Amino acid sequence: MKLLAINGSPRKRWNTATLLEKALEGAASRGAETELVHLYDIDFKGCVSCFACKTLGGASYGRCVVEDGLKRVLDEVTRVDAVLVGSPVYLGSVTGETQSFLERLIFPYLAYTDPPTTLFPKKIRTGFIYTLGAGEERVREGAMEANSTSHKFLLEVVFGSARALWCCDTWQFEDYSKVYAPRFDVAKKARRREEVFPEDCRRAFDLGAELVS
Repeated sequence: MKLLAINGSPRKRWNTATLLEKALEGAASRGAETELVHLYDIDFKGCVSCFACKTLGGASYGRCVVEDGLKRVLDEVTRVDAVLVGSPVYLGSVTGETQSFLERLIFPYLAYTDPPTTLFPKKIRTGFIYTLGAGEERVREGAMEANSTSHKFLLEVVFGSARALWCCDTWQFEDYSKVYAPRFDVAKKARRREEVFPEDCRRAFDLGAELVS
């Protein structure tokens, strides 16, 4: 068994990356092989709408034809047993790199049928970890939950199953005194970092273990 984790955050040592690493620890505790990929280290673009992946009889039917830094990662998806994507929420949705990755990951396998069907050759488990500085109530009030629902639907269609883990009200800055952010109660943020984030890490560990079980 192998779990491939994709970090869609520009940070390699902060909330999203930490939770992904905990998920990989959970997978490793079940004997799985693990790998963590940082999207911001890769030179790639989103879908270029060439439709090579949709051309019947074409050499790239059902797969992305673009040869760039993401090719190795997309090839690896076909070999693993589970994929876990993590991203902070920027302006109500995932980061631009994460969205570009999802376009290249999902679209080649998504067949233009009604209802949608998949060209992916097997069933694998998938998961998504979302991190954001806002609280849970802002997720419900805004479009963020709708984006998550869309991700879950597409991942289930293409790969077979999908889980989501939300980690809200995260500690965003190393030093809040150096940024202008009067909307935040820093003491409350600090308490949540001490009391809730460890539980988020435990949930991420359990998610990683579940994805390879």
